[in-house]
Amino acid sequence: MRNTDSWEEAKNLVKERADIVEIVREHVDLKRSGFRFLGSCPFHQEKTPSFTVHPDQQFYHCFGCKASGDVFSFMMEYHQMDFPEALKSLAQRYQVDLPEKKRSAVEIEQEKRRQKMYGLNSKAAELFHDYLMNHKGAAAAREYLARRRIPQEIQKRYQLGYVPPVESAGWNFLGSRLSDDERNIGIEIGLLVSKEKSRSYDRFRDRILFPISDTRGQVCGFGGRILGDGEPKYLNSPESPVYNKSRMLFGLYQQREPIRRQRKAVLVEGNFDLLALVAQGVDLAVAPLGTALTKEQLRLLKPLVDEVVLLFDGDEAGMKAAERSVPLFLAEQLSGRVALLPEGHDPDTFIGEFGVAGLTEVLDAAGPLPEFALQQFISRHGETLDGKFRIIEELRPLIGAAVSPVQRDTMVRHFGSVLGIDSDRLLAEFAPAPGASKQNPVITRRPQITSSKSGLDGALKSVVGFMVRNPPYFDQLLAYDIDQVLAGTAGEMICLQLKSLLADRGALELDPEELFSELPAGEERALVASILTDVSADDDPEASGSSDQLDEVLKWLDRQRLKRRSEELMHKIREAESLKDANLLNALLLEKMRVDGDLKNS
Repeated sequence: MRNTDSWEEAKNLVKERADIVEIVREHVDLKRSGFRFLGSCPFHQEKTPSFTVHPDQQFYHCFGCKASGDVFSFMMEYHQMDFPEALKSLAQRYQVDLPEKKRSAVEIEQEKRRQKMYGLNSKAAELFHDYLMNHKGAAAAREYLARRRIPQEIQKRYQLGYVPPVESAGWNFLGSRLSDDERNIGIEIGLLVSKEKSRSYDRFRDRILFPISDTRGQVCGFGGRILGDGEPKYLNSPESPVYNKSRMLFGLYQQREPIRRQRKAVLVEGNFDLLALVAQGVDLAVAPLGTALTKEQLRLLKPLVDEVVLLFDGDEAGMKAAERSVPLFLAEQLSGRVALLPEGHDPDTFIGEFGVAGLTEVLDAAGPLPEFALQQFISRHGETLDGKFRIIEELRPLIGAAVSPVQRDTMVRHFGSVLGIDSDRLLAEFAPAPGASKQNPVITRRPQITSSKSGLDGALKSVVGFMVRNPPYFDQLLAYDIDQVLAGTAGEMICLQLKSLLADRGALELDPEELFSELPAGEERALVASILTDVSADDDPEASGSSDQLDEVLKWLDRQRLKRRSEELMHKIREAESLKDANLLNALLLEKMRVDGDLKNS
């Protein structure tokens, strides 16, 4: 393997050695067409192939969905990797040694600890699975799974396990098989519960266990369903450094490929609901982990799907859960539909009685989420005058979740026509308050700013590229109002996300690739990827030309600031003329002459 001294050198060497046709061909059936290769796009469904790979220039492009990029972009999009993961994977394949990233002793120790946590979860999953498959003490658990129509093939695919009750295995079925260090880790990740005098006992007993994997297949935690009577019926691993239930979906690791191929996911409420569908060949199912649907879970699905169908029980709880999800779908600009099962049925019982054909009919009849919510409000409040007032209040959080003016206006006009309310008056009712935040209504620790979808070109794109590649200079760029210059463009979200990251990490600790990892899929993420993979760029802060580049960027930003001030003064001059305020007019004219002079000299 060839050693490299810098990440930039490693990236360039990997790009030089990697064969994009070879990489893509592992997942797409490519046929030569002149100087290029042609196949069906792996990122959306199409009948006529429109996905091209160009070996000479080492890039791909789809004329259908407009996906395009280099070998790094393909790895990131297809395998749902961030840039460092894609670089590492390709470097290993093409025998390029990556330089060691400098980490503090604390970071190194934390990473070692995390790896031990993953390792212990994996060890526990294997132990629980082996007990379920092979031990006499698990006979009742195997019978239970047979009654639920979960075949052994599915049990093995999901590595289902079983932990025996205290009566047959004591309080330390798992703990007795661990070393002292493993027991400490087991307490930290919730496999064991700490007791007085440095003792512990197993958290899970007499339960069928569902290992929960992240998108890489690493076991992060467990969900357990009690076999007999007792409370709680379902018990999950607690939050830990490797397990966050709001950021994971049960079944996504196993179903990722069919979901990506069909560009569709079916969200069910429980683990057994999911297994029942998969056992019958419905391999698009995923399930939240005992919690309400979250925006982070939708973001896991968003790059893979064109729509998500919620398959919920038809009881009040199921309808409420569907209603609560509507703002999340709107905020993520993801198409959602809802299919409610007949009351008294869940997916497991329904497919058992009506089969796959009956379930397919229900899924095909699923209606759009916003309209479902509106109909629920109408059913709840009626269409009297008072009822419509209440419906308008129920619609407010839905409209507030819309992230673009077009989406908002379309929704309001549609709802207005259904309710028989003048659309313009309804639009005025839902107009954002002056100075109101345009962020999604669900606040996160580090806000994700919605995209303006405005293009960048010329000098503006160069400025964004410099900003992304040079975090240490960000404060200087802010001092020259780069945030105002980028307002209303695709750079606005990048600037705000970078500002949020730097507030947490500090300029010297932040790698530009981390900005890419934090951005949601979309135009801005693609722009940052193109900036980071542009081998012609040389904006290293330590490079000899970097100070000159900074000076040029600051001069350009200062010129934009002068232009904005000149335009503002012109507007004020017109107002002063209309008011016939001679003193104000003279003062404004003098200031505009000064600003225009500075602009000319710049």
